[in-house]
Amino acid sequence: MTETSTRRERQREATYAEIVRASRELLAEGAELSLRAVATRMGVTAPALYRYVASYQDLVDLVAYEIDRAATETFAAAADALPPDDAAGRLLVSTTEFRHWALANPREFSLVFANPIADAACVRRELVTLSSSGHLFTDQMHEVWLQTRFPILPLDELPPTVREAVTDPVIPAKVEKIDAADRGLVWAYMQGWTQLYGVVALEVFGHMDPRIIESGEMFVDTLRNYAPRLGLADDWPRLERMVRERLAASVGRAAPR
Repeated sequence: MTETSTRRERQREATYAEIVRASRELLAEGAELSLRAVATRMGVTAPALYRYVASYQDLVDLVAYEIDRAATETFAAAADALPPDDAAGRLLVSTTEFRHWALANPREFSLVFANPIADAACVRRELVTLSSSGHLFTDQMHEVWLQTRFPILPLDELPPTVREAVTDPVIPAKVEKIDAADRGLVWAYMQGWTQLYGVVALEVFGHMDPRIIESGEMFVDTLRNYAPRLGLADDWPRLERMVRERLAASVGRAAPR
């Protein structure tokens, strides 16, 4: 690679970073996110921006991926404050940090996690498997499973569609390190994400009593009910204290970006 091409690549990457920065500023301000708005914020023309993002969907794909990557660094940092062998604690503090980020950044959460990707031609269907947060959480669940060996269904006991989905999954997980006979673990991954996303999305979008959202009680209850599924029933008192301490500490804490 020549020095000229290397410099050009650095400039291109810098422009992508500027696109993401401008987009996140617009989201934080409650402004419309569009190619024209981003170009205006960057001080360039819309046609100049098209050399980097050719459509609104391309813009969403880029910004959503980078937001998720940056946010995941804060989730991982929360986990890294605990010992490596505390797999359960690391998973729960990461998910609690995820909730804090989502509530503090509802438009970013919406862009990353509430944009439909049902169209098979949508690029984001492929990006789902690259999700930084998804890989973090599934890696952490895998570590919990290695420690507790919580029960998973054998393949022949899964419904046919589920069996197909865990055999050839479209989720952010390092499934290659899971033996074929243990692919029921992928179903546990999917179930866990459904629990976490469900309660956090309801809180973010205000579809819950504001007092319950502020207290975090529904979030705690969701974790409490899922903990036995992960073989963590006996450890729940310790884990609950950890989660509640983190919830209390998050009040008034600056939002992670």
